[in-house]
Amino acid sequence: MAITLTACGSGSTSAVSSDGTVTIHVQGWKGGGSEPANVAAINKAFEAANPKIKVDYEYITANDTYLQKLNPELLGGKAGDVIMVDTTKMKTWGASGYLADLSNESWAANIASDAKPFATTGGKTLAMPMELIGIGLYANMSLLKKVGITESPSDWPTFLADLAKLKAAGINPISLPDKSAWTGSSVFQAAGSTLVYQANKTWDADFLAGKASFDPDWKASLEQLKTLEDKGYVNWKNELGIDEWSQGAIDFSAGKSAFWYQGAWQVSSTEKAGFPISFTAWPAGAAGTKPNDMLFSGTMWAVNAASKQSAAARKYVEFWSQSANLSQYLTAENAESPFTGGTTPENTSTAAFTAAFKEGRYRILPSDSWYASTSENTTGAKIQAYLGGSASEEQTLKDIQTAANAK
Repeated sequence: MAITLTACGSGSTSAVSSDGTVTIHVQGWKGGGSEPANVAAINKAFEAANPKIKVDYEYITANDTYLQKLNPELLGGKAGDVIMVDTTKMKTWGASGYLADLSNESWAANIASDAKPFATTGGKTLAMPMELIGIGLYANMSLLKKVGITESPSDWPTFLADLAKLKAAGINPISLPDKSAWTGSSVFQAAGSTLVYQANKTWDADFLAGKASFDPDWKASLEQLKTLEDKGYVNWKNELGIDEWSQGAIDFSAGKSAFWYQGAWQVSSTEKAGFPISFTAWPAGAAGTKPNDMLFSGTMWAVNAASKQSAAARKYVEFWSQSANLSQYLTAENAESPFTGGTTPENTSTAAFTAAFKEGRYRILPSDSWYASTSENTTGAKIQAYLGGSASEEQTLKDIQTAANAK
């Protein structure tokens, strides 16, 4: 059956035809625009495997637009049968009773133990995690090769040495656009993924229990941001004028810097630039050490508790949980599988990052606890102030801790 890709502004179109064919309405912020993510291919495969179920897929722009559309539709009982969520949306909509309990679904027991908290709340599994997606350092290997560098750095001293070589050769060493305050905050977290968590894997639990603090634990992570400017590799005031979600990607793809920081979701589009790239963990550690990946629990599927086609909706989610199907999405996203024994795609550009994941060298951003969206936004703003010279290191760490405690 053909897939309906047009938006359905009037809400759910789930129905049963005279021949018993069920139509389910699915809503998500992937599967259209610049992020097709193989969603259409998976939906087509689902329909082929389930000829009595038709998928009416609605792509909605992410973030504010998605919330502005879904919030009133959920309130009015008109949202899709299956809706895309992240941890924050899962918790918010779950608390309002909008999401069905999926705890007894066959795939729920196979969610990796460190991914499960992001899909559960109140002891119930309310969503099926689709990915653990990396955020890290991009390298233009053609530019690195010009100064004799053959691989992306894995530790902080080597990274600084590479940046020095590039600058001396007249090559812009690194781009860290930070207009929306995301990059500074994210690099801070990426550095901490190695500097903090390799020393204490239970730091999150310790912090929530009042047994750990940002000062002094995260001091070195914050200082790395300042060091990049002190050595002349980045001008943070200039970076505040560059949008990390649009212009940053365009500039890196145009070969305007040797290094760049972003999520793995940009790998596929960046590979089209025509030069080899390498996507790795932020190289934060001491000489000779290997860094930890930083992962984000990204998109998830949830079933609308008010769905009139709950059986078909659950079957759709179960189909996505199968490795053969989910791997198509993971390949497009260059993400890691959130399931025990799940298939994580291999890619030359992300080989080092994937190897670290498979070795267990990773940390997942605690978006389910102290690094929820409000804390993330506040942290970004406080780091912008610090990098702009209007806040001290001590005050910045104190402010970040206050935001984390407030969640």
